[in-house]
Amino acid sequence: MTHAVLAPDRARIVDRAVDDLVRGEARWAVCGLAKRRELLEQVHAATAAQAEPWVRAACAYKRLPEGSELVGEEWMSGPYPVLMSAAALAATVHALEAGRSPVDGFTARRAPGGRVAVRVLPHGVYDRLLLSGFTAEVWLPPGVDEETVRASAGLALRRPADTAGVGVVLGAGNITSIPILDVLYELYANNRVVVLKLNPVTDGLREVFEHVLAPLIDVGAVRVLTGGADVGSYLVHHPKVDHVHMTGSAATHDAIVFGTGPEGAARKKAGTPLLHKPVTSELGGVSPTIVLPGDWSEADLRFQAEHIATQRLHNGGYNCVASQVVILPADWRLKGRFLAHLRAALSDAPPRPAYYPGSDERVAQACASYGDAERISGGRVLIRDLDPADPGPAVSSEYFAPVLAVMELPGDLGRFLDAAVRTANEKLTGTLGANLIAHPRTIAALGPALDAAIAELRYGTTALNAWTGVGYLTATATWGAYPGHTLDDVQSGIGVVHNALLLDNPERTVVRGPFRPAPRSLLHGKMTTSPKPPWFVTHRTAATTGRRLTDFAAAPRWSALPAIFASALRG
Repeated sequence: MTHAVLAPDRARIVDRAVDDLVRGEARWAVCGLAKRRELLEQVHAATAAQAEPWVRAACAYKRLPEGSELVGEEWMSGPYPVLMSAAALAATVHALEAGRSPVDGFTARRAPGGRVAVRVLPHGVYDRLLLSGFTAEVWLPPGVDEETVRASAGLALRRPADTAGVGVVLGAGNITSIPILDVLYELYANNRVVVLKLNPVTDGLREVFEHVLAPLIDVGAVRVLTGGADVGSYLVHHPKVDHVHMTGSAATHDAIVFGTGPEGAARKKAGTPLLHKPVTSELGGVSPTIVLPGDWSEADLRFQAEHIATQRLHNGGYNCVASQVVILPADWRLKGRFLAHLRAALSDAPPRPAYYPGSDERVAQACASYGDAERISGGRVLIRDLDPADPGPAVSSEYFAPVLAVMELPGDLGRFLDAAVRTANEKLTGTLGANLIAHPRTIAALGPALDAAIAELRYGTTALNAWTGVGYLTATATWGAYPGHTLDDVQSGIGVVHNALLLDNPERTVVRGPFRPAPRSLLHGKMTTSPKPPWFVTHRTAATTGRRLTDFAAAPRWSALPAIFASALRG
């Protein structure tokens, strides 16, 4: 297919940007490792300089009230992960410059099923202090040995002169770091120069993004465009574009790849796409949170209810990895108390505007599908008692809105866990992220069976006593769907991003966190000093903590730590 229809003036702007990149590819090819590291350092400095206007622009389009603690989300999901990723990628380039593997200095262990697991968090003393009690591992597929992992890390940076053409990144409209992180991955992991087409929701960030990416724009490796679906369609079908990467929904992916309406559905069924070039993607889905039964205190019930409320309500519920279905043990004696705390946490979370297009319509659809759905303050919806045999659209449609559903499954601990994993794998659409919550004594009682269950879950990121969003924030972790999807059954996407160690062919990331925050964790014998995480929607000093964490990521130093700890502990 040739270019999609586009007004001549807009077509000239797009053609000029693509032609600039065709010429810029040659300039990128002669940028050796030292130059590429220098560019990352310049992007890091530009991000630090733009952090304040970045957050202001994000708050403007999300209509966050001035002085709201929710502003902390924009610090921690905007400039903060870009600063961390730029620094981590620069460290990878430096390792390759020195003739070392990017994995040198990272420990590895054997994981279930003959896998190698690379410990990527904590790495260094600052991680151990700021994220005490949290860990993250990247698991490689069964049969890949540690020597191969170390020898292959680096991806296209091992051959920087062998560039791979022009890529298009269709930027996300929800989390503002996504477009920049995707551009960096295309350049450094895949050696492609990039045209970034912003989601119209984020057009107000164009100036900030161009400042952040200025070092790469100046060298001819990046261009930034705005526009609607017509510009996106023209770009992806442009004859000089070699690859497309997108973030969004499976429906949007299919519209781009196969077209819309009955004709698009027929092409998808026949396996005859309109778009004849490689496409990678990070898409959403229906993410589960599996709650394992245990002897929880009232404080445990309250904290974990706030944890799940955060998994659903962070960024207003407009996250590809927002928890949508809570899978509870039907026979748990504390189930009723937990549900009461969960409802209260959903109700008490700070109000915010429904800024993302179509949110109110998707909430209305959920309520229409479930007559007993409960509307809670702030436009939130709680759907109780999904029928495991006939659960309805809550397990097949990503609401991308503040809607949370609950499904109960019977059985003792072992049978419940097996059934919950099967349900998550077989009934829920998508494979981006899954969460599990378990008391330390429950973890001990399950022993190796819990690791086996984590291995059985077919999700790109799995988190135990943490939210999978921690995996997103960890630059050295991978982010994307579980591997194996195809264009005609894309689920949560194809390929990964972030992955600052540039590991070849990773399978998943596994995150673990503390069941209780400090100081209760210390009182129960767990040597973790992490208070309530600042990304919790109920955190009382999230804005200050997020700003201070971003400032620290811009210039790590011991002198900044006391202020960060003081702010976080007041949360």
